[in-house]
Amino acid sequence: MTAHHWLQLLGYGASVLIAISLMQRSVLRLRLINLAGAATFAIYGFLIGAFPVGILNTMTASINIYQLIRLRRRKEIFRILEVKPDSTYLSHFLEFERKDIGRFIPEFRFQRDATNIVIFVLRDLMPAGLLLGELKGEKLFVHLDYAVAQYRDLKIGNFLFVEQAEFFRARGVKEFISPAGVDEHPKYLERIGFRPVGDGENYRLEL
Repeated sequence: MTAHHWLQLLGYGASVLIAISLMQRSVLRLRLINLAGAATFAIYGFLIGAFPVGILNTMTASINIYQLIRLRRRKEIFRILEVKPDSTYLSHFLEFERKDIGRFIPEFRFQRDATNIVIFVLRDLMPAGLLLGELKGEKLFVHLDYAVAQYRDLKIGNFLFVEQAEFFRARGVKEFISPAGVDEHPKYLERIGFRPVGDGENYRLEL
C-alpha cells in the first residue's frame, strides 16, 4: 500500500470519528471521540499540506481538551429524591425512557405493587438517574438502576451505591441484588463493586 493510500485511510478514519462523535448522547463521549477525530484530521491536514485544515482541527482538538478539563473540574451537586411508587412523574419518566431502558434490562416491567423503593438521583437538580427496588428483610432487590444517557459516566452509580451507603443502611439494607441485564450493564455493575452470583444472572453488593 502506497503512502497516498495510507493518507486517504487516515482522512477517512478521521471523518468516521467525527461522524461517530456527533451521534453520542453523552457529552463526555462526544468530546473524547471528537477530540480523537479532530487530532487525526489535523495530522492528515498537515501531512497533505492543507494547512487551513490542519490549523482548524488543531483548534478544535484544543477546544475539546479545554472542555474535557472543565467537565472534570466542575463541581456537580447530587441529591436523592425519594418518591412513592404511584408518583405521576415516575410514570411519565418510565414511559419517556422506555425504549432506552429496554436496551439494558429487556425484561423490566414496572410493577407498582412489587416496588417499595423509588429513588431519583438529581444531578444539579436534573433527574439523571432512577432506582426502583423491593426491600425484603436486609436485601434490596433492584428492579431498575437507570441513568439518563447524557449522564451515563458512573458518577450516579458511585453516588448511589457507594457515597450513599449510610442512607441505605439506615433503612436496614445490608445487600443489593441486581439483575445482570445485557450489553454493558454487567461491566457497569462490576465497576461499581457488584459481584456475580451463581450463574451470573444476578449481581450482589454488600454494604
